[in-house]
Amino acid sequence: MSAGLRMLTRSRSRSPRTRPRGGGEEPASIPRREVAAEGRKKHRPGKCQQKTQRLHVAYEALDGEKDEGAEPLKVSAWEPQGWQQQLANIRTMRSKKDAPVDQLGAEHCYDPSAPPKVRRYQVLLSLMLSSQTKDQVTAGAMQRLRARGLTVDSILQTDDSTLGELIYPVGFWRSKVKFIKQTSAILQQHYDGDIPASVAELVALPGVGPKMAHLAMAVAWGTISGIAVDTHVHRIANRLRWTQRPTKSPEATRAALEEWLPRELWSEINGLLVGFGQQTCLPVHPRCQACLNQALCPTAQGL
Repeated sequence: MSAGLRMLTRSRSRSPRTRPRGGGEEPASIPRREVAAEGRKKHRPGKCQQKTQRLHVAYEALDGEKDEGAEPLKVSAWEPQGWQQQLANIRTMRSKKDAPVDQLGAEHCYDPSAPPKVRRYQVLLSLMLSSQTKDQVTAGAMQRLRARGLTVDSILQTDDSTLGELIYPVGFWRSKVKFIKQTSAILQQHYDGDIPASVAELVALPGVGPKMAHLAMAVAWGTISGIAVDTHVHRIANRLRWTQRPTKSPEATRAALEEWLPRELWSEINGLLVGFGQQTCLPVHPRCQACLNQALCPTAQGL
């Protein structure tokens, strides 16, 4: 048996003459006379031999090791019933790309003529402003900021009162003034005015959550690090039963989606579902009558 296998079922007894497989001390030696006497007892005429019990032994390969002789353990992967058709229907309903997110999302809020470092900073700032804020309001705030020259240095040189006036009326604008100033100072001191290139470093910045971090990685760095889940994606995934069990937070929804959704769809799913949530699958009074998934949606069936 390969050293990289772990025995899951042990036999009930071991012969005293068997050597340990992994090394260690030799078993205590038994005098030959006792062995011979024991043999005569076991093979004495008229005595029935005890039937040997056969055990089925399964082995599991340790991480990073393979064994061709071991039968691989089969793991059943869960996926939602009919999700491919539901996704195809959402793509059809979103084919016009005319939702607010399609024109005013993070991909459209930065200055394309700015240096790469500045563009990435503007992407991150737009994501920080977008939390609990409609895309139209975020886009307006970004336009006002860009008109003054939106860079790390310009933000740090702007007093809090003026910055508040520029970003108002984004949600929680007072807190965002503080977070933007703190994050900008960190970027200047530790990243030479650029933004971090990892999710772990991004979420460590004040006012930056997991959704923003994954979107920043995708838009600013061109790297798909995970599914960006906001309130729209969280709501729709639960309505369609795209999670094995109901989830109570966007982060729990992200983890549940990433367990089964093919990775090649991760970059598409945020924009697709956000626009769908803005136009059809509304938070209150969803437009189920106009939805192609009405007959496939478990929530619509219960309305």
